[in-house]
Amino acid sequence: MARAEDFSLADCDVIGFDLDHTLCRYNVTATFALIYDSFAQYLVEQKGYDRELMTVTPDSWDFCFKGLLLDMEDGNLLKLSEDGTVVRASHGTRILTAEEILETYGKKRKWKHFKTINGVFARSGKYHFYDNYFDLPGALLCARVVDLLDQNRNVKKYEFWKDVIASIEYNYKASAFKEDSGIYFPSVKKDPGKYLLRCSESVKDWLRRLKNAGKVLLLITSSHSDYCRLLCEHILGEDFEEIFDIIITNALKPGFFTQIPQQRPFRTLVNDEEREPLPSLEQPGWYSQGNWSHLNELLKKITGKEEPKVVYFGDSMRSDIFPAHSYNNCETVLVLEELEVEASQQVTMDRQDSEPLEKKGKYEGPRHKMWPVVSARWGSYFVDGVTGLEGEGETQVHTWCSNNINTYSTIAIPSLQAIADLPLDHKFPRFCPGKPRFTGYYPRPPVPLVPGSSEPITQE
Repeated sequence: MARAEDFSLADCDVIGFDLDHTLCRYNVTATFALIYDSFAQYLVEQKGYDRELMTVTPDSWDFCFKGLLLDMEDGNLLKLSEDGTVVRASHGTRILTAEEILETYGKKRKWKHFKTINGVFARSGKYHFYDNYFDLPGALLCARVVDLLDQNRNVKKYEFWKDVIASIEYNYKASAFKEDSGIYFPSVKKDPGKYLLRCSESVKDWLRRLKNAGKVLLLITSSHSDYCRLLCEHILGEDFEEIFDIIITNALKPGFFTQIPQQRPFRTLVNDEEREPLPSLEQPGWYSQGNWSHLNELLKKITGKEEPKVVYFGDSMRSDIFPAHSYNNCETVLVLEELEVEASQQVTMDRQDSEPLEKKGKYEGPRHKMWPVVSARWGSYFVDGVTGLEGEGETQVHTWCSNNINTYSTIAIPSLQAIADLPLDHKFPRFCPGKPRFTGYYPRPPVPLVPGSSEPITQE
C-alpha cells in the first residue's frame, strides 16, 4: 500500500526507540577514546600486538568516519557510491590516490563484494561495515594494525580480524558489566557523566506527551539490562521505567527484527539474569532477547488493532532502520548526528526558533566538539566527487550511505532534541521515490544534497 507523502507521529500507535546514540547521546570525544583503548589494550596485552597501538595522536581521530567498509583481505577501508564505486580508499591509515584506486579496483572502480552487502547488509568474514559510533574507533584501530603489520613484514593476507572480534567479546560480553572486566564498563560505571549526555527536559516532556497521547512506548536495545539501567537512570532519571510500556534488552539486533520465534524467544529477567524462554509475549514489562513476531502480537492486543502503526527510531542502518523497514513494514526515523554538522548552521529550526539549540540551553551539559562526525580525510557523508571515471573529469556521486537513507528511512533527524518541541501532529515530508533526495531530512537537509543552492532549505 502506498504511503502518504507526509509522516506524523500522531498517526502512529506505537513509538519504539533504540537506546545507544538514539535516546542516549554520548560525549563522543571521551567515548571514542575509551572504546579504542579497551580494544587496543586487549590486543597488546592478550594477543601480543605492538605497544605502539596504544598511542593515539589527536589528529588520528579524523580517520573515524561512519559508513566505511573494511576489506579484510587487502587491509583497505573504502567509501562507496550508491552503485558500489570506490570513491575514496585507504590502505591502513594511508589514503590512496586516484591512481592507486584505479590500479586496485580497475577502470570502473567497483568493489567486488558490493552485491553481497547492498540491499541485505549481510555479514561476511571478508568485510565489515562501520555503521555506528561504537564501531568507529575500531576502524582506526584496524587501520593502524594494518600499518604495523606492513612495517614488520610483507603481508599478503591479513588475519587480525579474529583478534579484533575477541577484543569486542572480552569487553562487551554479557557478564562484563557485573564482573567489571575489560575497560569500558568499569569506566562508564565509575564516571557516567564523563561519557553520557543527559536528556534535556524538553525531550523528557516529549516522551511524556507521547505517553499521555495514548502511544505505546517501546525501548529495544542490544545492550544488556544492567548497562541499560545505568544509562536510563542517568539520562532520564530513576523513574524511567514508567515511561516505557515494554523494555527489551539484549535484543541482538538486527536478528530481533528478522528471526522467527523459535530461533529467538523472549526471556524473563531476574536480577539481570536471563531465565526460561517464553512461548509467547502476554503482557507489557521488561524482557530479554525476543523477536518481532511475538512483540507484534502483543502490540495488536494492547492497541486493539490488527495492524498497529509502528515507528522505530534508531541510529544504525544495519541493525535498526533497514530491518525494521524491510522485514516489519515499520516507519523508521534515522537519528543521524552527521546531519548536525553537514546541514547549514545558517538555517533556523522553524519560523519561531531562530537560535541554535546550544544557545537556548536545550542540551544538558556542555556541547562537545563534533569532530567524530566529520572527517577531512573522508569528506561528506552524503556526496563525493570521483575523478577518472570513463575518461571524464570529476563527477559528483551520492554515497551508498546516502542512498540507504533515502531507501529505508521515513525521515532523518540529527537528534530527538530537534523534534521534541514540535506538536505531535507535525507533518514531516518523508523520503519518497521521485522526490528530491533531501526531502526527508529535518530540520534542514545536508547542504551537499541541495544542487546549486546557495540558500539552504529548511523543512517547515
